[in-house]
Amino acid sequence: MRKLFSFHGGVHPPTHKDESTRSPIAQAPLPSKLVIPLSQHVGNRAVPIVQVGERVLKGQQIGRPEGKLSSAVHASTSGTVTAIDMQLVAHHSGLPDLCVTIIPDGKDEWITHAGMDLKNTPHSELRKQLRNAGVVGLGGAVFPSDQKTDAHHHQIKTLVINGAECEPYITCDDLLMRERAADILHGAEILRELLHAEEVLIGIEDNKPEAVAAMQFAVEQDKHDKMEVLSIPTMYPSGGAKQLIRILTGIEVAAGVRSTEMGVQCFNVATAYCVWRALAHGEPLLSRIVTVTGNVTDAQNFDVLIGTPLDELVALAGSKPDTDRHIMGGPMMGVDLPAGTVGITKATNCIIESSPKLFPPQAPALPCIRCTRCADVCPAELQPQDLYWFAKSNNFGKTQEFHLFDCIECGACAYVCPSNIPLVQYYRYAKSEIHERERDKKAADLARERHEYRQLRIERDKQEKAEKLAQKEREAAAKAAQAAAAAPVATQNDAQQKLIEEAIARAQTQAAVAHPQNTEALTPEQSAEIAAIEARRAKIREMATDAGADDEPHKQ
Repeated sequence: MRKLFSFHGGVHPPTHKDESTRSPIAQAPLPSKLVIPLSQHVGNRAVPIVQVGERVLKGQQIGRPEGKLSSAVHASTSGTVTAIDMQLVAHHSGLPDLCVTIIPDGKDEWITHAGMDLKNTPHSELRKQLRNAGVVGLGGAVFPSDQKTDAHHHQIKTLVINGAECEPYITCDDLLMRERAADILHGAEILRELLHAEEVLIGIEDNKPEAVAAMQFAVEQDKHDKMEVLSIPTMYPSGGAKQLIRILTGIEVAAGVRSTEMGVQCFNVATAYCVWRALAHGEPLLSRIVTVTGNVTDAQNFDVLIGTPLDELVALAGSKPDTDRHIMGGPMMGVDLPAGTVGITKATNCIIESSPKLFPPQAPALPCIRCTRCADVCPAELQPQDLYWFAKSNNFGKTQEFHLFDCIECGACAYVCPSNIPLVQYYRYAKSEIHERERDKKAADLARERHEYRQLRIERDKQEKAEKLAQKEREAAAKAAQAAAAAPVATQNDAQQKLIEEAIARAQTQAAVAHPQNTEALTPEQSAEIAAIEARRAKIREMATDAGADDEPHKQ
């Protein structure tokens, strides 16, 4: 018999689970329309890949994952896309988000799909299929399962399957375990293989004896020798991941530490079921089990298509006329939905129809009396009263010093507060303000980095221009030096040429001067004398020529 442990604090609110467990899971009919948000998971919003007017098939991807932390979104049935726009969604912020609206054609026509060879397919391909199938955590966190099955090089010893379902009113996991235990175990086995875990521990609160029996029977039938179903004491919030890990293993996951660092990973039972359907049958995450309870005539669990309008779902359970609001989740951690037109999402595990009789208006908050009851029941062992004072005074630095982000917002502190202080609202306010300031700081840091980079780029451009100008000047100086080195030779040649030209000019001048003048009107005697002179000159030139040819004086 495995030893169980306990965690600090916890409360025992009325469970109100019997009302919705009297009937089996019912299949919700096709709605008149589907409003499918593209952001149903932690991380980046999926990018729409369909167009208005396009006909889509059941299981067809209508939003592809964007970035590492994201997940795909699919058409829940066949029909026509009529809008891709901002609409109110089932989220505690009450803000609109990008949605794809589909009008079903009533055919419910599937895409071609088939399972994978689980034994021979690489784990990386199985994780990729989980991402493309849109499988996320259905316990409320909606963290992409492909990322959780990658332990980032941590050795995982224990895989914890969470079937505690500790919050009042919610019974969707209870009915799922009763009716589909074998498929849950098949999915758990796949998760164990992906994580290389040594054992699988399935924790279920002892107020669900039928679910415990069904899961134990399935383990025995399929002979899952590495799995163990454990019935744990009913205590809120035993379904918190850290609390359940503590109960089953005794491991205390410290603040700021991931459970994978301690060798443990945790998945919800509904997530394990969807992993099996996605990998063994090729079915994307198109529907989920939703508990509809509270101010209704027939509280029940429904298998609901993602995107089904809230009004049409609660009508199936017979919502009463005095219903004043819709709560998504349980009364401890649930949030009020902004309108009845919002579509069911992957995070919607329960819809509580509220009325003034069922949930009377909260009494006015009184001053804190420092009774410390909130600290006694806090499962994270925080000091809620101090966090309240710091959040109320906007001293967000102090809230972080007192480990605000270790708060799981379970509401146990507000449940026992005699002053009716809405403590969780203050914590959510402080967290949102811190996140907003961090976003502003990141934006400012990014703007500063961009400005510094721009200044650096300007300085770099200036330096490059200066270097180019200096290079041109150096090249010009080098050319000038080369020209200066060649200048003396050119000047000497020019001087010699000039001397030759001057000598020719002088010779021409002398020849002109020596040329006889006024020889046109000579007397016969003068002409005879000139002819005699020329004859003697010719004779002398002939004698000089002969002397040069023989290299010795001419002999008479």
